[in-house]
Amino acid sequence: KPGEYKHSKEPSSLPCMHLAVVACGDRLEETLIMLKSAVLFSNRRLCFHIFAEDSLKPEFEKKLKEWPSSYTKKFEYNIYPITFSVGNAQEWKKLFKPCAAQRLFLPVILKDVDSLLYVDTDVLFLRPIDDIWHLLKEFNSTQLAAMAPEHEIPKIGWYSRFARHPYYGTTGVNSGVMLMNLTRIRNTQFKNSVIPSGLTWEEMLYPLYQKYKNYITWGDQDLLNIIFYFNPECLYVFPCQWNYRPDHCMYGSNCKGAEEEGVSILHGNRGVYHDDKQPTFKALYEVIRDFPFEDNLFQSLYYPLQSKFLDTVHTLCGRIPQVFLKQIEKTMKKVYENRVIVYLGTNHRY
Repeated sequence: KPGEYKHSKEPSSLPCMHLAVVACGDRLEETLIMLKSAVLFSNRRLCFHIFAEDSLKPEFEKKLKEWPSSYTKKFEYNIYPITFSVGNAQEWKKLFKPCAAQRLFLPVILKDVDSLLYVDTDVLFLRPIDDIWHLLKEFNSTQLAAMAPEHEIPKIGWYSRFARHPYYGTTGVNSGVMLMNLTRIRNTQFKNSVIPSGLTWEEMLYPLYQKYKNYITWGDQDLLNIIFYFNPECLYVFPCQWNYRPDHCMYGSNCKGAEEEGVSILHGNRGVYHDDKQPTFKALYEVIRDFPFEDNLFQSLYYPLQSKFLDTVHTLCGRIPQVFLKQIEKTMKKVYENRVIVYLGTNHRY
């Protein structure tokens, strides 16, 4: 009814939600599609922190300015060079994928940011960032970061079978989606295997890398697993639907949270957006990539997605399309309900 819908605060008046990503090499398009998915569905204002090679900065600025004003007003952004505050910069830069180790230095670089969501470039949001941002309030007094398990089943998990270094829990954690209270990280003394006393986050990174560098396979993710092995009380573990990867469906469905609620954040690791090994993941990426910003979400995003999914039912991930569609459908309905209710509450000519 007119006038009945009220926010305690307008979304635009709330502090922005900080989102960080690191883009090097050929990751420009992936990063832009990830940012697009964030802007399409989120309610509160977003602050993007984009860490990129110098050669990519002009292209990021050009592409982001091409987005329609109805969306650019929902975010602000900063683009930073790739920098490492301790140790050998070239060593860090080559650790696992190009520049991925940059995420380890976010608490040191973004000194004025209290909390932050870091994601890999191959992530897609299928619901508002607001929803994962609320998990910061779930942290207890010692928790300062949140990640999802690397696997749900130890007997087929990578860490539980192959790791030659300490790792968190029974299956390790995946760092592709990482929610962080940076203030707590900066103020904490961490237990470690280097010296008996605690070390700050920045003091700890390079000695740990030097100690374990011959045993790590997944670079910075392995270092994070080592850190939280020694400091398990510091980690909040969120369910698999917040970091849903091909591993959750290619060996049979093993993410109960996604089966019940739908995928919240899709993580297309293994390069699945760009090959034909997991066409369900590729379909989602292409539909969001091709969606014209100001078109009807159901007509130009949801229905094309349903159509593409029909071609993937012969695959293990394609057999469970409802897992991929449930949350995105729910999110789009909320977007439209909010627009209609706000419109009726402010426009009395009907």
